[in-house]
Amino acid sequence: MTDHAILFTPVSAGALSLRNRIVMAPLTRSRSSEQGVPPDFAADYYAQRAGAGLIVSEATNISAQARGYAMTPGIWSETQVGAWRRVTDAVHGKGGLMVLQLWHTGRISHPDLHDGALPVAPSAIRPVGQAFTLGGLKDHVTPRALETDEVAAIVEDYRHAARCARDAGFDGVEVHSANNYLLEQFIRDSTNARTDRYGGSVENRLRFPLDVVRAVTDVWGGGDRVGIRISPATTMPGETPLDSDTMGTYTAYLDALAPFGLAYVHAIEGITQQTRDAPAGVDFVALRRHVTGAYIGNNTYTADLAADALNEGKVDAVSFGRPFIANPDLVERLRTGAPLADAPKQYWYGGGANGYSDWPTVSG
Repeated sequence: MTDHAILFTPVSAGALSLRNRIVMAPLTRSRSSEQGVPPDFAADYYAQRAGAGLIVSEATNISAQARGYAMTPGIWSETQVGAWRRVTDAVHGKGGLMVLQLWHTGRISHPDLHDGALPVAPSAIRPVGQAFTLGGLKDHVTPRALETDEVAAIVEDYRHAARCARDAGFDGVEVHSANNYLLEQFIRDSTNARTDRYGGSVENRLRFPLDVVRAVTDVWGGGDRVGIRISPATTMPGETPLDSDTMGTYTAYLDALAPFGLAYVHAIEGITQQTRDAPAGVDFVALRRHVTGAYIGNNTYTADLAADALNEGKVDAVSFGRPFIANPDLVERLRTGAPLADAPKQYWYGGGANGYSDWPTVSG
């Protein structure tokens, strides 16, 4: 029988001292207002899950332009900051740690979310699939390629959002550089066909993400309260092709991130929500060797798989996503071996407190 004890031991990630190695992964729940303000009951939802060693917030838009899904939260206005402050106060009141995930969706969006304007991207390459709008699911469109001088303005949006996250009382931030959203759209040559200083060579394609990390770490006084999420093997959303040299590109990315002294790298291993198997030639063990700071593994982990990975030194912590939806006391359930509840898909996105902050604990 697998010994799970290591799951409940403390670990450090930069300046963050996690009381256990179980991280709550970012979970988009689509319960914010049209203005991107989290609801009052979000404080209950997150505080109920404060037993995690670290909570990573649901992906949070850095600006109105960043939006790609209806009813997702933002972190650029005073009203949003005030709403998030209620959340962080509640989490801290339970002894928890929480970082905010900074998000720009890029081409994974729809004009309905931008008053009719096209979504922006590194290049005018249309993603496959549909966007979630207030009017329902609608086919993605071909985005507008950003002008060269517009890119620096988005870096400043990240800087502003990082300041807002600090003002809202978060313990740090996570730069969302995964899941084929804007930063990863610049990184991959499958979505970046630019010929200016942000396209072509690996160095050029990494320029914008690294500028974002530099701006965010400047706000936080260094990288020890800043993490980053990557997903080298993920093809969704958008049915996005992998980079033509995944290992070369992401090794270069991790090496370029090292001087920032980031608290952690949060890696989606394998193909998101489908399989832990990586495409041919993509080796997460090899990529992990280029990580400085803590390494948080993610993707369909079970308690056994997490404990094995921790005991073998493959990860420093493990993040769980969907199990946290219906199990606010997930850490305690894993500790005691109690059965896990399962949340029907109808509760995943949208709605109110029902199916969100009203799940019972084992103790009732």
